[in-house]
Amino acid sequence: MERIDTCEIFCYNADQVKRVRERQAEHDFQEMAQMFKALSDETRLKAAYALCVEDELCVCDIANIIGSTMATASHHLRLLRNMGIAKFRKEGKLVFYSLRDERMKPLIQLASEYQKDVVK
Repeated sequence: MERIDTCEIFCYNADQVKRVRERQAEHDFQEMAQMFKALSDETRLKAAYALCVEDELCVCDIANIIGSTMATASHHLRLLRNMGIAKFRKEGKLVFYSLRDERMKPLIQLASEYQKDVVK
């Protein structure tokens, strides 16, 4: 069976390979993969998206938004916090979450826009 998506011979551009490898050495891909893994769960992604729309939300609000119990929402938010994506603060008996770093907003919004374009 012939594969049309694979090169028929093996050759590579040494300069391009060297440049990419040098750039790769500047990054921790394991940490990046963990971030994407945290966002690969639909419920966590919904919660993260909600935190892009609103700067800060109570766990109760997020549970309502994602259609879950408070325990489930808390579990997913805790995972986002442990991965460095979200942070929280307690005010009396309420717990509020927000994104730890505003740079996450464009990443999540870009994924949302990309998905809409791909589905068309």
